[in-house]
Amino acid sequence: MTQSAFIDQIKWNGDGLVPAIVQDAASKEVLMLAYMNRESLQKSLDSGETWFWSRSRGELWHKGATSGHTQAIESLRYDCDADTLLVLVRPSGPACHTGAYTCFYRDADGELPAESRPKPDRFAALSGLETTIAQREAERPEGSYTTYLFDKGLDKILKKIGEESAEVIIGGKNGDKQEIRSEAADLIFHLMVLLRQQEIPLDDVLEELEFRHRKPVKKN
Repeated sequence: MTQSAFIDQIKWNGDGLVPAIVQDAASKEVLMLAYMNRESLQKSLDSGETWFWSRSRGELWHKGATSGHTQAIESLRYDCDADTLLVLVRPSGPACHTGAYTCFYRDADGELPAESRPKPDRFAALSGLETTIAQREAERPEGSYTTYLFDKGLDKILKKIGEESAEVIIGGKNGDKQEIRSEAADLIFHLMVLLRQQEIPLDDVLEELEFRHRKPVKKN
């Protein structure tokens, strides 16, 4: 579909706008809700970064033009009614003007950190960790160990993965279950920091595991 054909499919509201839900392509966290008109949608498609229409200021705005926290577009879709956009992005910083990773950082009970969210399934800890790591990368809070890793860069992250791998091996040789548990958790954490640094969603790793599980076993 051409860009003009894509834009023509959209059902604009009475003000010529359409809501755009912005989601982190890696962590799947919903970052913000904004509005686009035809011009901002065209600019988003042309530039590969998000542009919106400010209803309060009555003007176009390029997300991150002032702060530097731009959003590189991975994909842009519309829903079944063609009246809402879903924009998957690679954010270069916080989405919220408050400096928060996402604008949706409160729930019915008030502000709730990612690591304290309800855990409905046994893998929710990984999902919560992925969100927290993405949040740390975007916000870079002072004193955070995750911030330190991102600031130091790839070589430091890889060095830590090597160190934690060795610690898991030592724990295994020692037959110390608590040591293995603790060091395995450290290894998984550093691996997930690497995934975020390399812009690889955890979903991609899980899909690879599922693919391998489905592969037929070769018989001799």
